[in-house]
Amino acid sequence: MDAKTDVEVLARETVFQGYFRVDRYRLRHRTFAGGWSAEMVREVFERGHAVVVLLYDPDRDAVALIEQFRPGAYAAGWHPWLIECVAGIIEDGEDPDDVARRETEEEAGAVPLDMIHIGDYLVTAGGSSESCKLYCARVDSSAVSGIHGLEDEGEDIRVLVVSSAEALAMVRDGRINNAMAAVAIQWLALEKDGLRARWPRE
Repeated sequence: MDAKTDVEVLARETVFQGYFRVDRYRLRHRTFAGGWSAEMVREVFERGHAVVVLLYDPDRDAVALIEQFRPGAYAAGWHPWLIECVAGIIEDGEDPDDVARRETEEEAGAVPLDMIHIGDYLVTAGGSSESCKLYCARVDSSAVSGIHGLEDEGEDIRVLVVSSAEALAMVRDGRINNAMAAVAIQWLALEKDGLRARWPRE
């Protein structure tokens, strides 16, 4: 299937514009049987695209995470202070690598000593265009602590440092219950040996 030839957009309109945007699509697409689907109408949440940065200290085998209030979790009836990775929206014209470095400093007070791009994923493709570009940054976790964030953006972000084993345990037992952190920490569990070989003790 090719999105250029196998999807027909019949109409698209913006039905809400606030802090975020919602677009309504009327479209149809080719089916696996070879015909065309019935016309479908779908609202798509246009949140923008983001970077996610896992902060890892290979010398101490430690992960620096952040904790902050999330209104979406509150609206869902979940405990609204989530333990996450550093993350931020990529504004138009911005380089994702630069955003990753900036957000690491703004949200965790940390300076990346090195950084690698892990991969990209869609957050919830059934109803949003948002994608995340995932990084792992090498940091000195002994220098990471405190409360951070931009006051004019209403950020109140606490930093915590745990061992990589504890971070994985937090994913397993549900203390970490958001996709961006779970994906990053499980990636680390799979790739840690190679990562530590790439970043030998200094």
